[in-house]
Amino acid sequence: MKKVFHATLLAAALGLAATQANADITIGVDLSLTGPASGLGIPVNSGFALWPDNIAGEKVKFITLDDASDPAKAQKNAQRLISEDHVDVIIGSSTTTPAIAMGEVAAEGKTVQLAAAPAEFPEGKGTWTFRLPQSTAVMAGGVINHMKKHGVKSFAFIGYNDAYGESWLRELTNLAKANGIKVTDVERYARADTSVTAQALKAIASKPDAILIVASGSGSAMPHTTVVERGFKGKIYQTHSAASKDLIRLGGKAVEGSFVVSGLAVYPEGLPDTHPSKKLAVDFVNAYEKKYGPGSRSQFAAHAYDAYIILSHVVPMALKKGKPGTQEFRTALKDALETYGSIPVTQGVLTYTKTDHFGFDNKAQMMLTIKNGKFVAAD
Repeated sequence: MKKVFHATLLAAALGLAATQANADITIGVDLSLTGPASGLGIPVNSGFALWPDNIAGEKVKFITLDDASDPAKAQKNAQRLISEDHVDVIIGSSTTTPAIAMGEVAAEGKTVQLAAAPAEFPEGKGTWTFRLPQSTAVMAGGVINHMKKHGVKSFAFIGYNDAYGESWLRELTNLAKANGIKVTDVERYARADTSVTAQALKAIASKPDAILIVASGSGSAMPHTTVVERGFKGKIYQTHSAASKDLIRLGGKAVEGSFVVSGLAVYPEGLPDTHPSKKLAVDFVNAYEKKYGPGSRSQFAAHAYDAYIILSHVVPMALKKGKPGTQEFRTALKDALETYGSIPVTQGVLTYTKTDHFGFDNKAQMMLTIKNGKFVAAD
């Protein structure tokens, strides 16, 4: 498939000498392209259309699979990509629980996984997994800081009853306690649920200053509209998995004035010109909206775009130690990611290390609000 890449970004982000080898670089992609979390996987997949057809002079071959938002299928897909297709790197999944399921397979197969979801593992697990999104701690910190700055003394939690929801609840609880903010109520629901009326009523009855919704993609609109329809007048916050046009399209007037913590690629116009990610993020937005239409920009598509920027830096290092298709090359990719240093991408500046496979600091987030059907900087 012919890939299109913005020429300005190519010159600015790469600037790397091409290194010759004798085999294609095979990229295994596993995303939630169907099922409840397809609102995340589809935009990630669209971001690959902005890749060129090579990395550091080596041709790129894609093998793309759909995990249908199912962790078990994601695990099987990862096993196939490693054992049958012999991929050099895996990108995915776009959903937290499937991404976690893939992590142990990636470690066993000694193949780098660039997860497009903030997958978290117990200590010593997921050692070959590097994340493209910000950690939950970074994004939760942005929410709590905004609450504190704007006088929010309490909030209720309505979120998914899965790994993504629980990681947010854990980080929020710790940060809220440290900042003197009370959690008045905790309500959970499944991604496939079609109603959260009972949860919304309980959350509102706890009389919070704000409600934080932990949901993703198109699924973030339903709980939001429910709490508004049930009369809640306080502030409503959403996580970075809701930072898409789906929230605005489906939420309509109900989401106006709400707050969404986001990566930088959703509204790079709000960054200072001196920010190391601004040019990369603006170039991404221009290229993406040229292809998919005005307003189509997506934090999730930016993860796929950032994957290319990252690999364009570390592949030349790995090629010095092995050819694509070999374990030497795969191991060298992991080593390069852990030792390269800082890499500016659209979402911030990544600095992976042996002990930090998230890589982003607290500057890799911004608080957005929705005004007249568009995301704009909140402050």
